[in-house]
Amino acid sequence: MLRAIDSTTMGRGMHGWLDSHFHFSFAEYYNPENIQFGVLRVWNDDIVLPGTGFGTHPHENMEIISYVLEGELSHADSMGNEHTLERGQVQYMSAGTGVTHSEYNHGTVPLRFFQIWIFADRNGYPPNYGDYRFIWEDRIGTWMPIATYTDNTDSVAPIKIHQDINAYASYLTTGTVLPFKVAPGRQAYMVVAEGKAKVNGIGLHARDAIEIVEEDVDVEALQDAHIVVIEMAKA
Repeated sequence: MLRAIDSTTMGRGMHGWLDSHFHFSFAEYYNPENIQFGVLRVWNDDIVLPGTGFGTHPHENMEIISYVLEGELSHADSMGNEHTLERGQVQYMSAGTGVTHSEYNHGTVPLRFFQIWIFADRNGYPPNYGDYRFIWEDRIGTWMPIATYTDNTDSVAPIKIHQDINAYASYLTTGTVLPFKVAPGRQAYMVVAEGKAKVNGIGLHARDAIEIVEEDVDVEALQDAHIVVIEMAKA
């Protein structure tokens, strides 16, 4: 089963310094029919102006992945971590029993990044932070593993989180076709970050998404396409 989500129908938060597209209910956007997709609770597509950002705030019992698309993302947290990431790089945080952090754009151009929240498989983990400086070329024409479950010893994904998911990124040049398998009992949420693509013949523009349930798909780049997908157990 496939269901496409047009980005023009998504929730939106516009605050001058921040422009967000909400894939699921978040902040001022509330839709009781669109709270989550499986264990995926939040997928925000955020644009943050230079010299601004999210001040120190708390989180708990959530697995958080941030994927940078443009600009610089500067992170600081109560565990003492302070790091800046750039295009194609990823940070993750297991909020666990509680952590505070801030996210700023100290650069000179707008920052665009995906902020993704995934329910942990249980509450009460110790907080943890990490990031990974992926090589850009490693995602061209293939599904580059980003993150997986802590118990998954078969995956080469360098980021391990407390939930049964697999996250990938790809950059497809125009005309490239790349299969993606979603096994029985599994589902996936795929987002076209940049460019245009078709998924089993369904056209998607930049910022559009598609829900895939127990179905293998072929992804074709209609223009150079940057794609991020999270695969998980079926809800």
